[in-house]
Amino acid sequence: MGWTQDYTPLGNNLLLSSLAALIPILYFFWALAIKRMKGHTAGSTTLLITVVLAIFIYGMPAEKAVMSATQGAVYGLLPIGWIIVTSVFLYKLTVKTGQFEVIRSSVLSITDDRRLQALLIAFSFGAFLEGAAGFGAPVAISAALLVGLGFNPLYAAGICLIANTAPVAFGAIGIPIIAVEGPTGIPALEISKMVGRQLPFLSIFIPFYLIVMMSGFRRSLEVLPAILVSGISFAITQYLSSNFLGPELPDILSAIISLVALAIFLKFWKPKRIFKFAHEKETAAGQEARQLNSDKQTHSGGQVFKAWLPFLLLTVLVSIWGIPSMKNALTGHYTGDNPFLLFINEIGGRLSFAPRVPFLDNQVIDSSGKTIEALYKLDLLGSAGTAILLAAVLAKFVTAVSWKEWGAVLTDTLKELKKPVLTIATVVGFAYVVNSSGMSTTLGMSLATTGTMFSFFSPVLGWLGVFITGSDTSANLLFGSLQKVTASSVGMEPILAVAANSSGGVTGKMISPQSIAVACAAVGLTGKESDLLRFTLKHSLFLLFLVCLITFLQHHLFSWMIP
Repeated sequence: MGWTQDYTPLGNNLLLSSLAALIPILYFFWALAIKRMKGHTAGSTTLLITVVLAIFIYGMPAEKAVMSATQGAVYGLLPIGWIIVTSVFLYKLTVKTGQFEVIRSSVLSITDDRRLQALLIAFSFGAFLEGAAGFGAPVAISAALLVGLGFNPLYAAGICLIANTAPVAFGAIGIPIIAVEGPTGIPALEISKMVGRQLPFLSIFIPFYLIVMMSGFRRSLEVLPAILVSGISFAITQYLSSNFLGPELPDILSAIISLVALAIFLKFWKPKRIFKFAHEKETAAGQEARQLNSDKQTHSGGQVFKAWLPFLLLTVLVSIWGIPSMKNALTGHYTGDNPFLLFINEIGGRLSFAPRVPFLDNQVIDSSGKTIEALYKLDLLGSAGTAILLAAVLAKFVTAVSWKEWGAVLTDTLKELKKPVLTIATVVGFAYVVNSSGMSTTLGMSLATTGTMFSFFSPVLGWLGVFITGSDTSANLLFGSLQKVTASSVGMEPILAVAANSSGGVTGKMISPQSIAVACAAVGLTGKESDLLRFTLKHSLFLLFLVCLITFLQHHLFSWMIP
Protein backbone atom coordinates (compact mmCIF):
# COMPACT_ATOMS: atom_id res chain seq x y z
CA MET A 1 0.00 0.00 0.00
CA GLY A 2 1.43 3.37 -1.02
CA TRP A 3 2.10 6.25 1.35
CA THR A 4 2.31 9.90 0.24
CA GLN A 5 4.89 12.18 1.86
CA ASP A 6 3.47 15.10 3.83
CA TYR A 7 5.98 17.94 4.15
CA THR A 8 3.86 19.95 6.61
CA PRO A 9 2.43 17.31 8.94
CA LEU A 10 1.82 19.67 11.90
CA GLY A 11 -1.34 21.44 10.88
CA ASN A 12 0.06 22.48 7.49
CA ASN A 13 2.42 24.76 9.43
CA LEU A 14 5.82 24.81 7.70
CA LEU A 15 7.61 26.42 10.66
CA LEU A 16 6.43 23.85 13.21
CA SER A 17 7.06 21.00 10.79
CA SER A 18 10.60 22.29 10.18
CA LEU A 19 11.28 22.45 13.91
CA ALA A 20 10.19 18.84 14.19
CA ALA A 21 12.41 17.86 11.26
CA LEU A 22 15.36 19.60 12.95
CA ILE A 23 15.11 17.50 16.11
CA PRO A 24 17.30 14.56 14.92
CA ILE A 25 19.94 16.94 13.52
CA LEU A 26 20.06 19.06 16.65
CA TYR A 27 20.14 15.92 18.79
CA PHE A 28 23.07 14.53 16.82
CA PHE A 29 25.03 17.77 17.28
CA TRP A 30 24.21 17.75 20.99
CA ALA A 31 25.10 14.06 21.37
CA LEU A 32 28.51 14.48 19.76
CA ALA A 33 29.59 18.08 20.34
CA ILE A 34 28.19 18.62 23.85
CA LYS A 35 27.42 15.25 25.42
CA ARG A 36 30.45 13.69 23.68
CA MET A 37 28.83 10.34 23.10
CA LYS A 38 30.76 7.68 21.23
CA GLY A 39 29.99 7.67 17.52
CA HIS A 40 28.07 4.40 17.41
CA THR A 41 25.96 5.45 20.40
CA ALA A 42 25.17 8.86 18.94
CA GLY A 43 24.41 7.32 15.55
CA SER A 44 22.17 4.60 16.94
CA THR A 45 20.13 6.91 19.17
CA THR A 46 19.81 9.50 16.40
CA LEU A 47 18.49 6.80 14.07
CA LEU A 48 15.99 5.68 16.72
CA ILE A 49 14.72 9.24 17.28
CA THR A 50 14.42 9.79 13.52
CA VAL A 51 12.36 6.61 13.05
CA VAL A 52 10.05 7.62 15.92
CA LEU A 53 9.53 11.11 14.43
CA ALA A 54 8.94 9.67 10.97
CA ILE A 55 6.22 7.39 12.34
CA PHE A 56 4.46 9.60 14.89
CA ILE A 57 4.94 13.09 13.43
CA TYR A 58 5.26 12.53 9.68
CA GLY A 59 2.81 9.64 9.63
CA MET A 60 5.14 7.25 7.84
CA PRO A 61 4.05 3.63 8.30
CA ALA A 62 6.32 1.90 10.78
CA GLU A 63 7.40 -0.88 8.42
CA LYS A 64 8.43 1.69 5.79
CA ALA A 65 10.44 3.75 8.27
CA VAL A 66 12.25 0.67 9.57
CA MET A 67 12.95 -0.67 6.08
CA SER A 68 14.24 2.73 4.99
CA ALA A 69 16.71 2.56 7.89
CA THR A 70 17.86 -0.89 6.73
CA GLN A 71 18.35 0.42 3.18
CA GLY A 72 20.63 3.15 4.50
CA ALA A 73 22.48 0.73 6.76
CA VAL A 74 23.21 -1.59 3.84
CA TYR A 75 24.54 1.34 1.81
CA GLY A 76 26.67 2.27 4.82
CA LEU A 77 28.22 -1.20 4.70
CA LEU A 78 28.65 -1.32 0.91
CA PRO A 79 30.20 0.69 -0.60
CA ILE A 80 31.18 3.06 2.23
CA GLY A 81 32.20 0.62 4.96
CA TRP A 82 33.92 -1.60 2.41
CA ILE A 83 36.07 1.32 1.21
CA ILE A 84 37.09 2.17 4.77
CA VAL A 85 38.02 -1.41 5.67
CA THR A 86 40.13 -1.93 2.55
CA SER A 87 41.78 1.52 2.78
CA VAL A 88 42.85 1.01 6.39
CA PHE A 89 43.92 -2.56 5.59
CA LEU A 90 46.23 -1.41 2.78
CA TYR A 91 47.76 1.24 5.03
CA LYS A 92 48.32 -1.25 7.85
CA LEU A 93 49.88 -3.70 5.42
CA THR A 94 52.53 -1.15 4.44
CA VAL A 95 53.20 -0.46 8.12
CA LYS A 96 53.44 -4.16 8.97
CA THR A 97 55.96 -4.81 6.19
CA GLY A 98 58.09 -1.78 7.04
CA GLN A 99 57.39 -0.09 3.71
CA PHE A 100 55.70 2.87 5.33
CA GLU A 101 58.98 3.93 6.94
CA VAL A 102 60.41 4.26 3.44
CA ILE A 103 57.34 6.23 2.35
CA ARG A 104 57.76 8.48 5.35
CA SER A 105 61.39 9.09 4.51
CA SER A 106 60.59 9.83 0.86
CA VAL A 107 58.08 12.51 1.84
CA LEU A 108 60.58 13.97 4.29
CA SER A 109 63.13 14.06 1.47
CA ILE A 110 60.87 16.57 -0.26
CA THR A 111 60.22 18.53 2.90
CA ASP A 112 60.49 18.09 6.67
CA ASP A 113 58.03 20.95 7.13
CA ARG A 114 54.68 19.81 8.50
CA ARG A 115 52.84 22.64 6.71
CA LEU A 116 54.12 21.57 3.32
CA GLN A 117 53.46 17.90 4.03
CA ALA A 118 49.82 18.81 4.70
CA LEU A 119 49.61 20.59 1.34
CA LEU A 120 51.13 17.67 -0.54
CA ILE A 121 49.10 14.89 1.07
CA ALA A 122 45.90 16.33 2.56
CA PHE A 123 45.20 18.88 -0.18
CA SER A 124 46.69 17.60 -3.45
CA PHE A 125 46.84 13.80 -3.00
CA GLY A 126 43.51 13.80 -1.16
CA ALA A 127 41.90 15.73 -4.04
CA PHE A 128 43.18 13.14 -6.51
CA LEU A 129 41.59 10.34 -4.52
CA GLU A 130 38.35 12.33 -4.26
CA GLY A 131 38.27 12.73 -8.01
CA ALA A 132 39.01 9.08 -8.64
CA ALA A 133 36.95 7.39 -5.93
CA GLY A 134 35.17 9.60 -3.41
CA PHE A 135 33.01 7.88 -0.76
CA GLY A 136 35.48 8.37 2.09
CA ALA A 137 38.61 6.99 0.42
CA PRO A 138 40.39 10.39 0.22
CA VAL A 139 40.10 11.15 3.92
CA ALA A 140 40.79 7.57 5.00
CA ILE A 141 44.01 7.18 3.00
CA SER A 142 45.46 10.69 3.26
CA ALA A 143 44.74 10.91 7.00
CA ALA A 144 46.39 7.54 7.57
CA LEU A 145 49.43 8.75 5.62
CA LEU A 146 49.70 11.89 7.76
CA VAL A 147 49.44 9.87 10.97
CA GLY A 148 52.23 7.65 9.69
CA LEU A 149 54.34 10.76 9.14
CA GLY A 150 53.86 11.75 12.78
CA PHE A 151 50.76 13.96 12.76
CA ASN A 152 48.43 13.82 15.74
CA PRO A 153 45.53 11.54 14.66
CA LEU A 154 42.79 14.06 15.48
CA TYR A 155 44.69 16.81 13.74
CA ALA A 156 45.37 14.65 10.69
CA ALA A 157 41.71 13.70 10.37
CA GLY A 158 40.56 17.30 10.77
CA ILE A 159 43.06 18.68 8.28
CA CYS A 160 42.11 16.10 5.67
CA LEU A 161 38.39 16.75 6.12
CA ILE A 162 38.88 20.48 5.65
CA ALA A 163 41.28 20.04 2.71
CA ASN A 164 38.74 17.76 1.07
CA THR A 165 36.39 20.75 0.68
CA ALA A 166 37.90 21.95 -2.61
CA PRO A 167 37.36 18.81 -4.73
CA VAL A 168 34.06 17.34 -3.44
CA ALA A 169 31.74 18.87 -6.07
CA PHE A 170 33.66 17.12 -8.86
CA GLY A 171 34.32 13.93 -6.88
CA ALA A 172 34.10 10.37 -8.18
CA ILE A 173 34.59 11.41 -11.83
CA GLY A 174 32.08 14.26 -11.59
CA ILE A 175 29.11 12.21 -10.38
CA PRO A 176 27.56 14.97 -8.17
CA ILE A 177 27.16 17.29 -11.16
CA ILE A 178 26.31 14.59 -13.71
CA ALA A 179 23.59 13.27 -11.41
CA VAL A 180 21.80 16.61 -10.95
CA GLU A 181 21.32 17.05 -14.71
CA GLY A 182 18.46 14.56 -14.60
CA PRO A 183 16.10 16.17 -12.06
CA THR A 184 16.86 19.76 -13.16
CA GLY A 185 17.12 19.38 -16.92
CA ILE A 186 20.15 21.70 -16.95
CA PRO A 187 23.07 20.23 -18.97
CA ALA A 188 25.86 18.91 -16.77
CA LEU A 189 28.45 20.93 -18.68
CA GLU A 190 26.61 24.18 -17.88
CA ILE A 191 26.39 23.31 -14.19
CA SER A 192 30.07 22.34 -14.30
CA LYS A 193 30.92 25.76 -15.74
CA MET A 194 29.08 27.56 -12.95
CA VAL A 195 30.57 25.44 -10.17
CA GLY A 196 33.93 26.03 -11.83
CA ARG A 197 33.37 29.75 -11.38
CA GLN A 198 32.70 29.41 -7.66
CA LEU A 199 34.95 26.72 -6.17
CA PRO A 200 38.29 27.99 -7.56
CA PHE A 201 38.01 30.88 -5.10
CA LEU A 202 37.86 28.32 -2.28
CA SER A 203 40.61 26.26 -3.89
CA ILE A 204 42.99 29.21 -3.70
CA PHE A 205 41.92 30.09 -0.17
CA ILE A 206 41.87 26.65 1.48
CA PRO A 207 45.63 25.90 1.32
CA PHE A 208 46.30 29.24 3.02
CA TYR A 209 43.48 28.62 5.51
CA LEU A 210 44.90 25.18 6.37
CA ILE A 211 48.35 26.55 7.07
CA VAL A 212 47.05 29.46 9.15
CA MET A 213 45.02 26.92 11.13
CA MET A 214 48.12 24.78 11.67
CA SER A 215 50.76 27.42 12.41
CA GLY A 216 49.17 30.86 12.75
CA PHE A 217 49.08 33.78 10.32
CA ARG A 218 52.69 34.94 10.77
CA ARG A 219 54.23 31.51 10.25
CA SER A 220 51.97 30.85 7.28
CA LEU A 221 53.60 33.79 5.51
CA GLU A 222 56.92 31.91 5.71
CA VAL A 223 55.57 29.39 3.20
CA LEU A 224 53.34 31.73 1.22
CA PRO A 225 55.16 31.00 -2.09
CA ALA A 226 54.45 27.27 -1.70
CA ILE A 227 50.84 27.97 -0.69
CA LEU A 228 50.34 30.07 -3.81
CA VAL A 229 51.88 27.43 -6.07
CA SER A 230 49.64 24.76 -4.56
CA GLY A 231 46.40 26.75 -4.54
CA ILE A 232 46.71 28.74 -7.76
CA SER A 233 47.81 25.76 -9.87
CA PHE A 234 44.86 23.78 -8.50
CA ALA A 235 42.33 26.60 -8.97
CA ILE A 236 43.37 27.50 -12.53
CA THR A 237 43.23 23.87 -13.64
CA GLN A 238 39.90 23.42 -11.87
CA TYR A 239 38.43 26.43 -13.69
CA LEU A 240 39.77 25.50 -17.13
CA SER A 241 38.85 21.81 -16.96
CA SER A 242 35.36 22.40 -15.52
CA ASN A 243 34.55 25.04 -18.12
CA PHE A 244 36.05 23.44 -21.21
CA LEU A 245 36.16 19.70 -20.54
CA GLY A 246 33.18 19.04 -18.26
CA PRO A 247 32.68 17.69 -14.72
CA GLU A 248 34.56 14.39 -15.03
CA LEU A 249 38.21 15.45 -14.80
CA PRO A 250 38.63 18.71 -12.78
CA ASP A 251 39.67 16.95 -9.55
CA ILE A 252 42.10 14.51 -11.12
CA LEU A 253 43.79 17.06 -13.38
CA SER A 254 43.88 19.78 -10.71
CA ALA A 255 45.32 17.42 -8.10
CA ILE A 256 48.04 16.05 -10.38
CA ILE A 257 49.13 19.49 -11.56
CA SER A 258 49.06 20.90 -8.03
CA LEU A 259 51.01 17.94 -6.62
CA VAL A 260 53.66 17.98 -9.36
CA ALA A 261 53.97 21.79 -9.34
CA LEU A 262 54.50 21.91 -5.58
CA ALA A 263 56.94 18.97 -5.56
CA ILE A 264 59.05 20.58 -8.31
CA PHE A 265 58.88 23.97 -6.62
CA LEU A 266 60.14 22.49 -3.36
CA LYS A 267 63.19 21.12 -5.17
CA PHE A 268 64.32 24.72 -5.72
CA TRP A 269 62.78 26.55 -2.78
CA LYS A 270 62.86 25.81 0.95
CA PRO A 271 61.35 27.76 3.86
CA LYS A 272 63.86 29.50 6.11
CA ARG A 273 62.41 27.82 9.18
CA ILE A 274 61.17 24.23 9.33
CA PHE A 275 57.83 24.05 11.12
CA LYS A 276 57.30 21.20 13.56
CA PHE A 277 54.55 20.55 16.04
CA ALA A 278 55.09 21.63 19.65
CA HIS A 279 56.10 18.20 20.94
CA GLU A 280 58.69 17.85 18.14
CA LYS A 281 60.52 21.15 18.55
CA GLU A 282 63.10 19.90 21.04
CA THR A 283 64.47 17.25 18.69
CA ALA A 284 63.80 18.79 15.30
CA ALA A 285 67.19 20.48 15.05
CA GLY A 286 69.19 17.77 16.75
CA GLN A 287 69.42 14.02 16.68
CA GLU A 288 66.10 13.45 14.89
CA ALA A 289 67.08 15.76 12.04
CA ARG A 290 70.43 13.94 11.63
CA GLN A 291 68.63 10.60 11.67
CA LEU A 292 66.20 11.79 9.01
CA ASN A 293 69.07 12.94 6.84
CA SER A 294 70.66 9.52 7.29
CA ASP A 295 67.38 7.84 6.30
CA LYS A 296 67.18 9.93 3.16
CA GLN A 297 70.59 8.67 2.06
CA THR A 298 70.01 4.97 2.77
CA HIS A 299 66.89 4.51 0.64
CA SER A 300 67.54 4.08 -3.07
CA GLY A 301 65.16 5.13 -5.80
CA GLY A 302 64.16 1.51 -6.27
CA GLN A 303 63.33 1.11 -2.59
CA VAL A 304 61.23 4.26 -2.59
CA PHE A 305 59.36 3.13 -5.72
CA LYS A 306 58.70 -0.28 -4.16
CA ALA A 307 57.37 1.31 -0.96
CA TRP A 308 55.01 3.62 -2.88
CA LEU A 309 53.95 0.91 -5.32
CA PRO A 310 50.93 -0.30 -3.29
CA PHE A 311 49.54 3.25 -3.31
CA LEU A 312 50.45 3.72 -6.98
CA LEU A 313 48.56 0.51 -7.74
CA LEU A 314 45.66 1.80 -5.65
CA THR A 315 45.67 5.05 -7.63
CA VAL A 316 45.71 3.26 -10.99
CA LEU A 317 43.03 0.74 -10.04
CA VAL A 318 40.71 3.27 -8.41
CA SER A 319 41.06 5.49 -11.49
CA ILE A 320 40.20 2.55 -13.77
CA TRP A 321 37.20 1.71 -11.57
CA GLY A 322 36.02 5.32 -11.98
CA ILE A 323 36.05 5.39 -15.80
CA PRO A 324 32.34 5.54 -16.78
CA SER A 325 32.44 2.67 -19.29
CA MET A 326 34.44 0.48 -16.91
CA LYS A 327 32.18 1.40 -14.00
CA ASN A 328 29.17 0.35 -16.04
CA ALA A 329 30.83 -2.94 -16.96
CA LEU A 330 31.82 -3.67 -13.35
CA THR A 331 28.19 -3.26 -12.30
CA GLY A 332 26.74 -5.18 -15.24
CA HIS A 333 25.30 -2.15 -17.06
CA TYR A 334 27.66 -1.84 -20.04
CA THR A 335 25.86 -1.45 -23.40
CA GLY A 336 28.78 -1.00 -25.80
CA ASP A 337 30.55 -3.49 -28.05
CA ASN A 338 34.06 -3.63 -26.57
CA PRO A 339 34.84 -7.37 -26.13
CA PHE A 340 36.92 -6.89 -22.99
CA LEU A 341 34.29 -4.70 -21.33
CA LEU A 342 31.58 -7.15 -22.36
CA PHE A 343 33.54 -9.89 -20.59
CA ILE A 344 33.87 -7.71 -17.47
CA ASN A 345 30.18 -6.86 -17.79
CA GLU A 346 29.29 -10.55 -17.65
CA ILE A 347 31.22 -11.01 -14.41
CA GLY A 348 30.03 -7.70 -12.97
CA GLY A 349 26.42 -8.58 -13.70
CA ARG A 350 26.75 -11.81 -11.74
CA LEU A 351 28.31 -10.02 -8.78
CA SER A 352 25.85 -7.11 -8.66
CA PHE A 353 22.60 -7.47 -6.83
CA ALA A 354 19.79 -4.96 -6.39
CA PRO A 355 16.96 -6.63 -4.47
CA ARG A 356 13.95 -4.44 -3.80
CA VAL A 357 13.46 -3.17 -0.26
CA PRO A 358 10.33 -4.90 1.12
CA PHE A 359 7.41 -2.61 2.03
CA LEU A 360 9.31 0.41 0.66
CA ASP A 361 10.18 0.06 -3.02
CA ASN A 362 7.78 2.21 -5.09
CA GLN A 363 5.50 2.54 -2.06
CA VAL A 364 6.52 6.06 -1.02
CA ILE A 365 4.97 8.80 -3.18
CA ASP A 366 6.46 12.31 -3.35
CA SER A 367 4.60 15.59 -3.85
CA SER A 368 4.66 15.25 -7.64
CA GLY A 369 2.90 11.89 -7.48
CA LYS A 370 6.00 9.87 -8.40
CA THR A 371 6.82 6.68 -6.57
CA ILE A 372 10.33 6.40 -5.14
CA GLU A 373 12.42 3.38 -6.03
CA ALA A 374 14.11 1.66 -3.09
CA LEU A 375 16.75 -0.99 -3.72
CA TYR A 376 19.53 -2.62 -1.77
CA LYS A 377 22.36 -1.87 -4.20
CA LEU A 378 25.09 -4.47 -3.74
CA ASP A 379 27.70 -3.87 -6.43
CA LEU A 380 30.37 -6.21 -5.12
CA LEU A 381 32.75 -5.79 -8.04
CA GLY A 382 31.97 -2.17 -8.90
CA SER A 383 32.74 -0.70 -5.48
CA ALA A 384 35.97 1.27 -5.20
CA GLY A 385 36.65 -0.81 -2.09
CA THR A 386 37.15 -3.84 -4.33
CA ALA A 387 39.74 -1.91 -6.35
CA ILE A 388 41.54 -1.09 -3.10
CA LEU A 389 41.39 -4.74 -2.00
CA LEU A 390 42.91 -5.76 -5.34
CA ALA A 391 45.70 -3.24 -4.69
CA ALA A 392 46.23 -4.90 -1.30
CA VAL A 393 46.41 -8.33 -2.96
CA LEU A 394 49.02 -7.07 -5.42
CA ALA A 395 50.84 -5.38 -2.52
CA LYS A 396 51.20 -8.82 -0.95
CA PHE A 397 53.47 -9.83 -3.83
CA VAL A 398 55.27 -6.47 -3.92
CA THR A 399 56.16 -6.64 -0.23
CA ALA A 400 56.75 -10.44 -0.24
CA VAL A 401 54.61 -10.86 2.88
CA SER A 402 53.19 -14.34 3.49
CA TRP A 403 49.49 -15.05 3.05
CA LYS A 404 49.36 -15.88 6.76
CA GLU A 405 50.66 -12.44 7.73
CA TRP A 406 48.47 -10.81 5.07
CA GLY A 407 45.40 -12.54 6.51
CA ALA A 408 46.38 -11.63 10.07
CA VAL A 409 46.56 -7.93 9.17
CA LEU A 410 43.15 -8.17 7.49
CA THR A 411 41.66 -9.91 10.54
CA ASP A 412 43.08 -7.26 12.87
CA THR A 413 41.67 -4.52 10.64
CA LEU A 414 38.21 -6.07 10.65
CA LYS A 415 38.26 -6.40 14.44
CA GLU A 416 39.42 -2.82 14.87
CA LEU A 417 36.77 -1.36 12.58
CA LYS A 418 33.68 -3.13 13.96
CA LYS A 419 32.38 -0.10 15.85
CA PRO A 420 33.29 2.49 13.20
CA VAL A 421 31.44 0.49 10.54
CA LEU A 422 28.45 0.24 12.90
CA THR A 423 28.58 4.02 13.28
CA ILE A 424 28.59 4.49 9.51
CA ALA A 425 25.67 2.09 9.06
CA THR A 426 23.54 3.90 11.64
CA VAL A 427 24.21 7.43 10.41
CA VAL A 428 23.52 6.50 6.79
CA GLY A 429 20.35 4.79 8.00
CA PHE A 430 19.39 8.05 9.69
CA ALA A 431 19.99 9.93 6.41
CA TYR A 432 17.75 7.57 4.46
CA VAL A 433 14.87 7.86 6.94
CA VAL A 434 15.13 11.67 6.90
CA ASN A 435 14.86 11.58 3.11
CA SER A 436 12.13 8.99 2.67
CA SER A 437 9.92 10.50 5.39
CA GLY A 438 10.06 13.96 3.76
CA MET A 439 11.86 15.70 6.65
CA SER A 440 14.70 16.90 4.42
CA THR A 441 12.23 18.39 1.94
CA THR A 442 10.49 20.22 4.78
CA LEU A 443 13.78 21.84 5.75
CA GLY A 444 14.50 22.72 2.13
CA MET A 445 11.09 24.33 1.72
CA SER A 446 11.74 26.47 4.80
CA LEU A 447 14.97 27.86 3.38
CA ALA A 448 13.19 28.49 0.08
CA THR A 449 10.90 30.98 1.83
CA THR A 450 13.75 33.48 2.27
CA GLY A 451 12.63 35.32 -0.89
CA THR A 452 15.03 37.95 -2.18
CA MET A 453 17.74 36.67 0.19
CA PHE A 454 17.53 33.22 -1.36
CA SER A 455 20.70 33.91 -3.36
CA PHE A 456 22.56 34.09 -0.04
CA PHE A 457 20.87 31.09 1.59
CA SER A 458 20.83 28.86 -1.49
CA PRO A 459 24.18 27.17 -0.60
CA VAL A 460 22.82 26.37 2.87
CA LEU A 461 20.47 23.85 1.23
CA GLY A 462 23.47 22.00 -0.21
CA TRP A 463 25.31 22.20 3.11
CA LEU A 464 22.28 20.77 4.90
CA GLY A 465 21.85 18.07 2.27
CA VAL A 466 25.46 16.89 2.56
CA PHE A 467 25.32 16.96 6.34
CA ILE A 468 22.24 14.72 6.24
CA THR A 469 23.28 12.36 3.46
CA GLY A 470 27.09 12.56 3.57
CA SER A 471 27.13 12.94 -0.21
CA ASP A 472 27.18 15.94 -2.55
CA THR A 473 25.55 13.70 -5.14
CA SER A 474 22.66 12.88 -2.82
CA ALA A 475 22.31 16.52 -1.77
CA ASN A 476 22.08 17.57 -5.42
CA LEU A 477 19.46 14.95 -6.16
CA LEU A 478 17.58 15.92 -3.01
CA PHE A 479 17.46 19.69 -3.49
CA GLY A 480 18.42 20.31 -7.13
CA SER A 481 14.85 20.66 -8.42
CA LEU A 482 13.82 22.75 -5.41
CA GLN A 483 16.75 25.10 -6.07
CA LYS A 484 15.75 25.52 -9.71
CA VAL A 485 12.05 26.18 -9.01
CA THR A 486 12.71 28.55 -6.11
CA ALA A 487 15.35 30.50 -8.04
CA SER A 488 12.95 31.02 -10.95
CA SER A 489 10.28 32.33 -8.58
CA VAL A 490 12.58 34.92 -6.94
CA GLY A 491 14.32 36.18 -10.08
CA MET A 492 17.59 34.26 -9.60
CA GLU A 493 19.32 32.37 -12.41
CA PRO A 494 18.41 28.68 -11.88
CA ILE A 495 21.87 27.51 -12.96
CA LEU A 496 23.44 29.65 -10.21
CA ALA A 497 21.16 28.14 -7.56
CA VAL A 498 21.79 24.57 -8.70
CA ALA A 499 25.56 25.19 -8.75
CA ALA A 500 25.36 26.84 -5.33
CA ASN A 501 23.73 23.69 -3.98
CA SER A 502 26.78 21.69 -5.01
CA SER A 503 29.30 24.35 -3.95
CA GLY A 504 27.62 24.84 -0.58
CA GLY A 505 27.45 21.10 -0.12
CA VAL A 506 31.23 20.73 -0.16
CA THR A 507 31.44 22.71 3.10
CA GLY A 508 29.09 20.26 4.82
CA LYS A 509 31.20 17.22 4.03
CA MET A 510 33.58 17.82 6.95
CA ILE A 511 30.78 17.64 9.54
CA SER A 512 28.70 14.91 7.94
CA PRO A 513 28.24 12.08 10.45
CA GLN A 514 29.49 9.46 8.02
CA SER A 515 32.56 11.56 7.11
CA ILE A 516 33.35 12.00 10.80
CA ALA A 517 32.97 8.25 11.35
CA VAL A 518 35.16 7.45 8.34
CA ALA A 519 37.93 9.83 9.42
CA CYS A 520 37.97 8.52 12.99
CA ALA A 521 38.05 4.93 11.77
CA ALA A 522 41.00 5.66 9.49
CA VAL A 523 43.21 7.14 12.19
CA GLY A 524 42.23 4.91 15.09
CA LEU A 525 40.04 7.39 16.95
CA THR A 526 36.99 5.21 17.37
CA GLY A 527 34.83 6.75 20.09
CA LYS A 528 36.36 10.22 19.60
CA GLU A 529 33.91 11.38 16.92
CA SER A 530 32.69 14.18 19.18
CA ASP A 531 36.18 15.69 19.36
CA LEU A 532 36.52 15.66 15.59
CA LEU A 533 33.10 17.28 15.08
CA ARG A 534 34.02 20.04 17.52
CA PHE A 535 37.24 20.52 15.57
CA THR A 536 35.58 20.86 12.13
CA LEU A 537 32.25 22.55 12.90
CA LYS A 538 33.47 26.14 13.07
CA HIS A 539 35.49 25.72 9.87
CA SER A 540 32.46 24.28 8.10
CA LEU A 541 30.29 27.26 9.06
CA PHE A 542 32.95 29.79 8.07
CA LEU A 543 33.55 28.23 4.65
CA LEU A 544 29.79 27.95 4.12
CA PHE A 545 29.52 31.68 4.77
CA LEU A 546 32.14 32.33 2.08
CA VAL A 547 30.20 30.27 -0.48
CA CYS A 548 26.98 32.09 0.47
CA LEU A 549 28.74 35.41 -0.03
CA ILE A 550 30.18 34.35 -3.40
CA THR A 551 26.74 33.24 -4.61
CA PHE A 552 25.08 36.43 -3.36
CA LEU A 553 27.67 38.62 -5.11
CA GLN A 554 27.43 36.63 -8.34
CA HIS A 555 23.68 37.13 -8.35
CA HIS A 556 23.64 40.85 -7.51
CA LEU A 557 26.98 42.30 -8.69
CA PHE A 558 28.84 39.83 -10.88
CA SER A 559 26.09 38.29 -12.98
CA TRP A 560 28.49 38.32 -15.96
CA MET A 561 30.15 35.30 -14.34
CA ILE A 562 27.01 33.19 -14.90
CA PRO A 563 27.29 31.16 -18.16
